[in-house]
Amino acid sequence: MSILAKFAALSIARQQLAEGGRDPFAVLIEPTESATEGWIEGRRVLLFGTNNYLGLSQHPVARKAAADAALHEGSGTTGSRIANGTSGSHQKLEEEVAAFYGRRSCMVFTTGYQANLGMLSVLAGKDDHLLIDADSHASIYDGSRLSQAQVIRFRHNDPDDLYRRLRRLKDSPGSRLVVVEGIYSMLGDSAPLAEIAAVKREEGATLLVDEAHSLGVLGARGRGLAEAAGVEQDADFIVGTFSKSLGSVGGYCVSDYAGFDILRVACRPYMFTASMPPSVVASVRATLKLLQSAPELRDRLWANARQFHGALSQAGFILGPQVSPIVSVDMPDVSTAVAFWNMLLDRGVYVNLTLPPATPDGRALLRSSLTAAHEPAQVEAAAAHFIATAAALGIDPGGTSKPALVAEREVFA
Repeated sequence: MSILAKFAALSIARQQLAEGGRDPFAVLIEPTESATEGWIEGRRVLLFGTNNYLGLSQHPVARKAAADAALHEGSGTTGSRIANGTSGSHQKLEEEVAAFYGRRSCMVFTTGYQANLGMLSVLAGKDDHLLIDADSHASIYDGSRLSQAQVIRFRHNDPDDLYRRLRRLKDSPGSRLVVVEGIYSMLGDSAPLAEIAAVKREEGATLLVDEAHSLGVLGARGRGLAEAAGVEQDADFIVGTFSKSLGSVGGYCVSDYAGFDILRVACRPYMFTASMPPSVVASVRATLKLLQSAPELRDRLWANARQFHGALSQAGFILGPQVSPIVSVDMPDVSTAVAFWNMLLDRGVYVNLTLPPATPDGRALLRSSLTAAHEPAQVEAAAAHFIATAAALGIDPGGTSKPALVAEREVFA
């Protein structure tokens, strides 16, 4: 028997998706002309599925910084941070990220996934308790498995359930690490962080907030949900990524914990992965400066999010529970989602097709992400294509079998 035989069912499922028109996991965007447009299958399309929230991936300042660094420092480090992979630019990036958050310490990882994998696996040991939101990202689940801690899931965005589970651990030995996200990547909703922070304080737990999708999006200075909710001091560790609002790749963790630096020689994903190449470090440093110097980018992002969410909501589509730059449209089933996604792409709009088991409650979703670079006319066009596609497929936008989500609300914009 082939060692790959265990993936037979998955292979069949992927083939069935491709039979709907194209393989959604093999879409080639080439070239990418801007933060909002690219070429797919020889046609120019609107990009509404990139997580490029501030539109900085193609910014000329970032591109020049990356090119200059590659020219002067080379293409890579060929080593991990604890070997030959630390340069002055790595240290400066960590200092700048720490200063941005007003924190004492920062560790930079090569990817955002690696940041969660590394921090959860090193912070929660075999005698500890790791409490994670049920809708957590795969990197949080994977870090939890690597941690060897007792992993406890609490109901999504439910501080009362978290409180009950922490109370049951009152007499148990070991630390308690609570993990939530600033913006959840599938539905675009945010954690009720003030309430969760209150539970954390009462029960003496430690709190880690993953701001991957909320960096540059939430907060007066773009520091994320903890800033927006006014509970930054309760967030003992903040993890995030450079691959969303900063338009590059990499991850980080900031903290005020004394002795934080010992994690550099305790965290295996940090110790045994080659460090970020000079071009990536340079581009991240450039876009971090842009994030801080151009708050109007955040204003434009939210204007586009409100416009798009409002147009689809008015048309009757069932969307996520909060207005955010992530706008997910609930589909009645997988086959409808596949057909809708293919027709949208035929019409020149690229979004993300997200399917179970990666989605909450087994939903089939069409997930869009807005950017500050989208022009209002592009947002209007994309919404019009959603409406026209529903009509062409004979779909009632609100006629899914799913119950309507909680009343829409805009949080910390």
